[in-house]
Amino acid sequence: MKEENNVINQEKYIEKIRELNNGKNLKYSILTMGCQLNENDSEKLCGMLEKMGYTRTEDVQEADINLFNTCCVRENAEDKLFGKLGELKRIKEKKGTIIAIGGCMMQEKHITDKIKESYPFVDIIFGTHTLYKFPEDLFTAMEEKRKIEDVLDIDGEIHEGLPIKRNSDIKASVTIMNGCNNFCTYCIVPYVRGRERSRSPRAIIEEVKELAKKGYKEITLLGQNVNSYLRVEKEKNIEFEEYEGVNSFATLLHALNKVDGIERIRFVSPHPKDFTDDVIDAIATCEKVCKLVHLPLQSGNTRVLKEMNRKYTKEQYLELVEKMKKTIPNLTLSTDIIVGFPGESDEEFEDTLDVVRKVKFEQVYMFIYSRRVGTPGDRMPNQIPEDVKHKRFNKLKELVESQIEENNQKYVGTIQKVLVEGTSKTNENMLTGRTDSNKVVIFEGDKSLINKIINLKIVSEHMWYLKGNLLNKECD
Repeated sequence: MKEENNVINQEKYIEKIRELNNGKNLKYSILTMGCQLNENDSEKLCGMLEKMGYTRTEDVQEADINLFNTCCVRENAEDKLFGKLGELKRIKEKKGTIIAIGGCMMQEKHITDKIKESYPFVDIIFGTHTLYKFPEDLFTAMEEKRKIEDVLDIDGEIHEGLPIKRNSDIKASVTIMNGCNNFCTYCIVPYVRGRERSRSPRAIIEEVKELAKKGYKEITLLGQNVNSYLRVEKEKNIEFEEYEGVNSFATLLHALNKVDGIERIRFVSPHPKDFTDDVIDAIATCEKVCKLVHLPLQSGNTRVLKEMNRKYTKEQYLELVEKMKKTIPNLTLSTDIIVGFPGESDEEFEDTLDVVRKVKFEQVYMFIYSRRVGTPGDRMPNQIPEDVKHKRFNKLKELVESQIEENNQKYVGTIQKVLVEGTSKTNENMLTGRTDSNKVVIFEGDKSLINKIINLKIVSEHMWYLKGNLLNKECD
């Protein structure tokens, strides 16, 4: 296949750079912005760089390559990137550091134009569809001493077999599809990630089996709209190989649930309009699939949802929640909410608060609407003033935080299975882990428990975390 040949070709450039770097002890730094898909892409970039002979450093001043993997969902990501580039200019003048910028933001022409005009010292610009070619772009920049711009405006292909350096030894993300066909009016993602295209069932299942062999316990399935996995292929009669009975998202969950060694399966982000009954039943019946479901709301008002092109109403969303609660034992829900979408009135915002009161989400990721050049939302009249957005955001935040203690209280006195991830960031004498519902738990215990799933009794709640005590017996 052409995609396989492309990856094989990049191996040649990896080897060439490794030979150039031999004995030099070169280092790289990487700053990742945005979602878990970007994090997964960064793990691939790190895998390539380490195969080329670089080692990672968190100190940009000692790095020989400074790499940025960008996001364009919010405006503050742009401000962050340009601020960092300003800092790096002096380092580059002093040391000759190679500066490379990739990711979603580089698919936006007005951003790449600004970089070329205001930051001409940047060496490499590459987009979401050319990430796999980073070794070739880096080699060309090193050998020919020229600037590289490698951005495609067409939908990219899925390239299997890229090196990967994962951030954890126990939890791993697995991309199951790329791109998005939904075109929500506030979102730039379909324009920078391209249209939906799914990985083959075989590639996904084999990757998960390999992770299990390496001792990974938890996987998170990634995609812009995971529960439409293989939908486009079916609609357009695009051939795909059915493997272990997988021909949909529901059947993929069932197949991965059978993989020995994997103990937890999560997924983000689904779309409420694509939550079919077979997906709900799969979550309910697959014991390894976590019962925390991320169900993005965005707005609780039907008119605003229509303007957002979300394709469901407030009533349909609440009906879906009720159906899921009846079908899935111990269900907990998290969500995304955008405050201050163009034209949103005070009364319409109250509908969002009404949904939050009724559903009582376990976690709410709250965002102030950010205009994105190239989206329909950016061209809409009645943009909401910033002070009104912030006032509404604070009102939502106050409501969400008032529900946290009530939500947390139901854990106190219960026994929870906790995946121990390491020592607490705020107290080295305590260990930290997460429940099936993604609640942070801290407890006293020996470091030999790290990377294990254990039973903890929850003894108290503390707003943003729970406190637990060890039981005598670990989970099987």
